[in-house]
Amino acid sequence: MDTERWSTLSVLLDELIELEPPARARRLDEVEAIDAPLAAELRKLIALEEDRPDFLSESVVDASLFSPQPGQSIGPYQLERPLGEGGMGQVWLATRADGLYQRRVAVKLLRPGLGDAGLRQRFTRERQILARLGHAHIARLLDAGISSDGQPYLALDYVQGQPITQYAQQLGLPLRQRLELFLQVCAAVSHAHANLVVHRDLKPSNILVTPAGEVCLLDFGIAKLLDEPQDGSPEITGTGTRAFTLYYAAPEQLRNGVITTMTDVYALGVVLYELLVGRKPYDPARDSDAAWEEAILLADPVRPSQAAYRLARERDEPNPRRLARELSGDLDNILCRALAKEPEDRYVSVEALAQDLRRHLEGEPVQARPHSLGYRASKFARRNSVPLVVGSLVGIVLLGAVVFLTWQTRIALQEAARAQAMQDFVIALFEDTEQAGDGGLDARTLLDAGVRRADTELRNQPQARAELLGLVARLRQGLGDDRQALELLDRQADILGTLSGAAPARLGVESAALRGRSLRSLDQAEVCVRALVPWLPVAQQQAAAAPRAAAEFLSQLGRCHRELGGREVARDLFGRALALRNQGDQSKALQAESRADLAGLLADEGRYEEAVRGLREALALLREAGGDRNALGVEVWRELGRYQHALGDSVEGESSYRQALQITLDRFGLNHPLTTGVQQPLGNLLLELGKLAEANQLLRSAHERLLSRFGPDHPAVAASWHQLGRVAWQLDRQDEADEALQRSLQLRRRGNLLVHHVSVLCDLARVRQARGLDANARSLAEECLQLSRSRDRALAARARILLAELEQANGNSDQARQLLAVAAERLDASDTVARAHVGVAMARLALQQGRVADAQAQLDSLRTQGRADPDIARHAAWPQALLLAEIDCRAGRLGQGRTQVSETLQAQAAATPERLRQRQDLAGYAPSCGR
Repeated sequence: MDTERWSTLSVLLDELIELEPPARARRLDEVEAIDAPLAAELRKLIALEEDRPDFLSESVVDASLFSPQPGQSIGPYQLERPLGEGGMGQVWLATRADGLYQRRVAVKLLRPGLGDAGLRQRFTRERQILARLGHAHIARLLDAGISSDGQPYLALDYVQGQPITQYAQQLGLPLRQRLELFLQVCAAVSHAHANLVVHRDLKPSNILVTPAGEVCLLDFGIAKLLDEPQDGSPEITGTGTRAFTLYYAAPEQLRNGVITTMTDVYALGVVLYELLVGRKPYDPARDSDAAWEEAILLADPVRPSQAAYRLARERDEPNPRRLARELSGDLDNILCRALAKEPEDRYVSVEALAQDLRRHLEGEPVQARPHSLGYRASKFARRNSVPLVVGSLVGIVLLGAVVFLTWQTRIALQEAARAQAMQDFVIALFEDTEQAGDGGLDARTLLDAGVRRADTELRNQPQARAELLGLVARLRQGLGDDRQALELLDRQADILGTLSGAAPARLGVESAALRGRSLRSLDQAEVCVRALVPWLPVAQQQAAAAPRAAAEFLSQLGRCHRELGGREVARDLFGRALALRNQGDQSKALQAESRADLAGLLADEGRYEEAVRGLREALALLREAGGDRNALGVEVWRELGRYQHALGDSVEGESSYRQALQITLDRFGLNHPLTTGVQQPLGNLLLELGKLAEANQLLRSAHERLLSRFGPDHPAVAASWHQLGRVAWQLDRQDEADEALQRSLQLRRRGNLLVHHVSVLCDLARVRQARGLDANARSLAEECLQLSRSRDRALAARARILLAELEQANGNSDQARQLLAVAAERLDASDTVARAHVGVAMARLALQQGRVADAQAQLDSLRTQGRADPDIARHAAWPQALLLAEIDCRAGRLGQGRTQVSETLQAQAAATPERLRQRQDLAGYAPSCGR
């Protein structure tokens, strides 16, 4: 019986079993009039049910006889234990077992006994779909293939987490955090839609949340490609096979209708309903598939607020109306629109749904309900309650702060506190407002107008004018205009020199902190320390009267000391700043900033695990204070990515970097310095992972911003040229790599910084060697060796390998051999990667010199070291395999050697398809095997 026939029979059988015998007989007669063979099959099954009520609960085939077992090998992976099982597949925890590298993955297999060609085709489709997707909240496809017994498999990221509803219930997450978690789901689904993929089976068990609070979307087994050509063949994931989960299916899925991105919008509506309310949106009279289908197709969902109230009453909760009040209004309307029966009545996209949820969180009018004047007015009042109370004063501040800043410090302390509150409001308004397009052009125009007005109208009020200049300087910093901020602070300093009393001290400390922030942003840490140290005694005196300003000053001075290597001084300053911020009513966001500073010092000492814990504490404080979608959140996520990468967790590191990049793009735009500060480390990580096209795009974008911000001669631009050169080299663009590395080298020589950036010499030497410029390559490699031999053993080894290759090319075999022997002798046990490279170089040189036995011994030694050290095994695996192939070919075993060469190069191409230069280099390791 085919699947379509069984689908029809299954639904009718469910219906008939629930009927009383007379009604069942009438219904069977109706079916027989339409399809006599179908009615006969139904009568046989009902007869079996009457004789043995449990016969449908037993499987005809004992699937366990064909089930995978722990320890079984599937491709290069060894199964450990099952993780889960669905309608089509099983998922096992597995470990890479072929020795190339170690990694735990989730291996997906077809369920035992499912050999149907359509299911195998669907399995292949899932692999094709996952290959198109690359998002921090979607489980990545790492590998795919067919095992030795013909079993297709997929290897994906192993995600340790809980279904999103279970995670939220277990932690008792408040409504806001549940919505923020769901927005991560929307981002992942939106990415899939942008790649023309509809998931079609969104449900909580396919949406896991890690212990770090990060969402991961799984199981694209029945997903649909929107750009797939329609050739009239039946769709392998058609709804007739019931591959989807009924409770989360959209009406058009049940009707076998057209599947679009709005199908996923409906499923997301069901997931969000269950996440917020704790139950599904329908309440059918019977708990059967037929009853659920009828409810999905015909019944209106229970309004979330009403369902939450009923559920709370059933559970006898103390305050059943609390959640109902939170859900009533906007969220009721958002969910009802997402769950509309007709696709055209739903949100037009997942992003539109997410945008309405963000509007609700930010107190703005949502699109899911009519925007009446009363509704908009209530939203505005709720969103701007504090500004409305002091609206007239806010207007004065935004239009130039003329009247507000004419008040003198003779006004009571109450008025001073009021002024501080107004400044905080304006700063938050500018720092946390999202920019689009040209971003802050209007803001900058407004600020310039305010300064000009202060120069005329506040000419005779120096203190008010100084306060306004400091305020505008801080707002300029929020827009990334640090040079303009320093100009304003210089003008403010001239005014403060003419004032007397307590005000100049307080304003001076605030101004010094702002100056330190801008100087550090402009990579002028030494100037920062010189400018701030004279104000340290004043800040200490002001700690009691102005703890917030003093803490900010201590933090900025500590950061400048940290960049210059003064860790102990920085630790003392950060600790004092945190102590001040823990007093009184200072915000948790400021405490988070200090905790992040202290975590950075732990990372500087190599204590990365402690640093990661410190940053997670800072994130928790930020979320308590209102969220991480701000400048500090960008910095914390960026540093979290840096430290996770240092711990060897490149997956989590990439995810954290991408979170930081998303926030800064949304909040500050492409041209902001914070965006550049995230693009560079993320680009470097992607370069290391072999994602060269995206790395090149990010690093080029950052390079353009650095040129515009610092000019062509700045050290940051020199570092950027170096990064671009490394990417171009990996992409085998030799001329481009040569030019970029040469520019970096020239800038570092000009700035006397080469001693701290020696690697550019070795990188450029390698490029020049590939271009046939051996004399120049030798000169660069010798200089690299001279500058690194006492500072960096691994880099010195690289230089000696280069020189050995050049000596061998010139026929100086003994000199080449001696260089590699010295390189191996001077490496420590901790230099694992360098030891792998030197071992490979020694084996290759031995083969080039005809010392086959020495080469074989060196390769055996590498294999032994690789068993004890995965880093050595990982970096030596491909060259080692090719050198063994070269030995085979030299011994006359051409077939065996050529097969090994082909398999190794194919493995490299599959693992890192964009590393063209690496492939080019590896191709030269076995010349005797031919092409």
